[in-house]
Amino acid sequence: MRWPRSSRSTPVTIMLGFQSAPGALIAANDTTVLALAGLPVTHARTVLADAGLLTDDRLPAVILWARRRLRDLPAAIRTEMDTWVHITLNGQDTPPRRRPRTAITARAYVAWALPALTHWVAAGRQSLREITPDDVRAALPENPTARSLMGRALRSIFSLLKAQKLTFTDPTRGISTGGVPGKIPLPVPTDDIRQALTSPQPARALLTALIAFHGLTSRHLQHLHLTHLDHAHLTVNDRSIPLAAPVMQRMTAYLEYRSQRWPATTNPHLFIHLRTAASDQPVGPLWINRTLGPALTPRRLREDRYLDEARATAGDAKALALLFGLGTKAAQRYTRTFHPPSL
Repeated sequence: MRWPRSSRSTPVTIMLGFQSAPGALIAANDTTVLALAGLPVTHARTVLADAGLLTDDRLPAVILWARRRLRDLPAAIRTEMDTWVHITLNGQDTPPRRRPRTAITARAYVAWALPALTHWVAAGRQSLREITPDDVRAALPENPTARSLMGRALRSIFSLLKAQKLTFTDPTRGISTGGVPGKIPLPVPTDDIRQALTSPQPARALLTALIAFHGLTSRHLQHLHLTHLDHAHLTVNDRSIPLAAPVMQRMTAYLEYRSQRWPATTNPHLFIHLRTAASDQPVGPLWINRTLGPALTPRRLREDRYLDEARATAGDAKALALLFGLGTKAAQRYTRTFHPPSL
């Protein structure tokens, strides 16, 4: 498909042609036509939304994914699971109240529960109302990790459905499925960190420095704004972090690169790339992982920093928690790996 030359550079103008009347809302699903012409869909949606002209009629990707995974199950189970996914993602303000969970959590729970759902359907069950504690026990795998994860997902599903009066009982109640064995954090090879810190790519060097020196998470990095930087201090979740000298060197280099590469961008986020520079959207976790390179992940780098601090403080969990904003249990996971020389 080719648009007239005058229209190819004005995706918003194209979308205004979809209005049934001046001022009418434009459905977000209609903007997908821009992709067929190679025009920026996200930018057009952002402009229309800022002007109050967009109605988002799209289903979240995780809902579409879950429906595909569950499509071979009986209609009643699909409806029950659809309810669970919707409330899990959006939460509920009225009793029984529930906090919204992330799409990653919803995906994981569906994947962990699916073998049990498939097992019950093969046994002739048509609805989750029919499931008994014996059915739950029969579906649980022997592997301790798989058993724990499935148990966690099934408890979430049945407790929610029972609270919504969609099932009569919670068949998981009283059934122990154990816990997931904790993994021992391991240090990252120093050469891998050094190579990333000295990378000629300013974004890679700064990402590595912020994690390796200050233990920032991938989510922190995604949502950092330029205004969070004040001289040599960075504000993260109401914490003011004095940046180490090597981090400031890389910050200066990256900011210079950013201003030269995208001088006209109005994106407020610290990290941007080719597509987000034309919008106000943050970078995604996939971009962060790819930029760091195959040898490193934010989690591995962060754990390496925590372990290093645990050694430096002789296993002081409180100091670790205060420095990085960790909970007590999380801090203890790293201090447990420290063994004083006297032992």
